Amino acid sequence: MKKIIFTGCLLLTCVSMTAQSQQLRYRQQPFQTDTVMTHDPVMAFEDGTYYLLSTGHGLQWATSKDRKTWTVQPTPFIKDIPQWTQDSVPGFKTHVWAPDIIRKDGLWWLAYSCSTFGKNTSAIGLMASERLSGPWRDCGPIVCSKGGRDEWNAIDPCFIVDDGGTPWLTWGSFWDGIQLARLDHTMHLASKPVTIARRVALRDTLKAEPNPTSKYAGRNAIEAPFIFCHGGYYYLLVSWDYCCRGAKSTYRVAVGRSKTVGGPYLDRKGKDMRHGGGTILIEGDKQEFEAMGHCAAYHFGEGDDLFICHGYSTKMKGAALLVQRRITWTADGWPELR
Repeated sequence: MKKIIFTGCLLLTCVSMTAQSQQLRYRQQPFQTDTVMTHDPVMAFEDGTYYLLSTGHGLQWATSKDRKTWTVQPTPFIKDIPQWTQDSVPGFKTHVWAPDIIRKDGLWWLAYSCSTFGKNTSAIGLMASERLSGPWRDCGPIVCSKGGRDEWNAIDPCFIVDDGGTPWLTWGSFWDGIQLARLDHTMHLASKPVTIARRVALRDTLKAEPNPTSKYAGRNAIEAPFIFCHGGYYYLLVSWDYCCRGAKSTYRVAVGRSKTVGGPYLDRKGKDMRHGGGTILIEGDKQEFEAMGHCAAYHFGEGDDLFICHGYSTKMKGAALLVQRRITWTADGWPELR
């Protein structure tokens, strides 16, 4: 089960994959490992099996019965990439980023990111299936951004369903920070995006540290939102600073919380995340990991809440590995990791 209990949605807009879809085929064999190389991981659980999805060509994926030994699958999770993704995002081909997945009304919904590095002409696609093993149906884009038009970037999606059963999507990377919008019953946008977290105000981004990953990218070093529920609060997790630089990465995770999904999200000192607030939850210890970020959190019904992210391994020269930590809660309701 993902985040909270989900209710009330119909699959109305999904269409079959067309003959124009990009076909991806690999001939490698599955292999088992207890050290999974992954980037931007999310998890789902069905019929006794955990599914780990992450950034890669058509999305990388692995399965496990115990979250200790993983079978890395050789074929992409999305075997047919819709043609609209390449039409909408110049330069995008098969390298799909930062998915999210949710179970709602008897269906699995998969959101995935289509972009090119450092630019904010991007799209978040949607697919649906009755089972995690597929087949998956293309439901088109949930939201698109365009450079020069939008002051945000349509990547790094996360689904959340509020206490009333209404679905929402949060997303964002750099530019004007983290966005949130309400979804309709087809899991497409039903409201305009609003900013719920940033490092600096948009007007001040030119004063911020230049982005070392790309000369085209924004300078508002916040991305990869994830919202989950606990004890009457919605907790917003975000990644600060820079990924994708191996041992030079500076990723770290900050958190704030709100009584309503729309915010405002405040850190432990009461500072609004729209104005740079955020309490550090995890960062690199420079011994096992240089940096850690792009996280997700779950309650799989085992008695413990689970936090996952990728960490840039110190011993493996900055390779991105799966990190799993147990979440405990302070007396005043803040998450800590064990």
